[in-house]
Amino acid sequence: MPYLNIHGANIFHEVFGDSGPWLALNSGGRHRYLEMAPLAQAVAAKGFRVLVHDRRNTGASDIIIGGEGSEEDIWADDLHALLQHHGAERAFLGGSSAGARLSMTVQRRHPEFVLGLLLMRVTGGAFAAGRLPNTYYGQYIKAAHAGGMVGVCDTEPYRERLALNPSSRDRLMAMDPRDYMAVMGRWLANFTSGPVGPVMGVPEDELKSYRVPTLVVPGNDKTHSSVNGLAAAALIPGAELFQLPIEDQDVDLIAFPDWKPHYPALADKFAEFMRRHALG
Repeated sequence: MPYLNIHGANIFHEVFGDSGPWLALNSGGRHRYLEMAPLAQAVAAKGFRVLVHDRRNTGASDIIIGGEGSEEDIWADDLHALLQHHGAERAFLGGSSAGARLSMTVQRRHPEFVLGLLLMRVTGGAFAAGRLPNTYYGQYIKAAHAGGMVGVCDTEPYRERLALNPSSRDRLMAMDPRDYMAVMGRWLANFTSGPVGPVMGVPEDELKSYRVPTLVVPGNDKTHSSVNGLAAAALIPGAELFQLPIEDQDVDLIAFPDWKPHYPALADKFAEFMRRHALG
């Protein structure tokens, strides 16, 4: 079943594998689950059940601009409930960039559920902090201010999402632009309220408090510089560091699919790590 209603939103998702410990692999940015699907399939083939999904307000899932708390809190509660629906009593959580932050937010809100964390390309530093707030929220607030909800729906990211899930258009068009801007402004304030590094939005004391097996795979671009991954691994008690044979590049962003040559090594390492810690 590709769609499941979770907390009032229809969430598009897929599960690879039919037995073994659970892992949720989460895409970066606001990218579709398809970004993570090839790696998820490779891990599932090694004896795991791997869930991938489009978070609400992304991909083919419902767009619902509202709710209590930050958008990342809402995403974390959705993912926890989605895994529970499929019978997961505990699970490993992992992903790239925003997917890593989502995994850490589940750890913050549902620590008893998390068997371990697999954190790729953690986001941190001044460059990311200067780039991402507008990418995630600012551009849409500006669109609503200039053109109302028609302007929002006419942005390229929303056109793509509405083509995948046309039912969201009526919901968006029924919103008062002032309400839309208020929610997005609140989520923007939530997003920018935490520390900049080494993991954007996650205090160092929180990282130091982790008592869960953690694997860190540093990134290699200006948004996910290796220095932040190395620093996060150093702060998390007992964290394991897995460094790919890559070097930092002086580019804003390297797309996760560009790491495709490293998927076999990542799948092998993830499987080995999860087998060691599956009994928790």
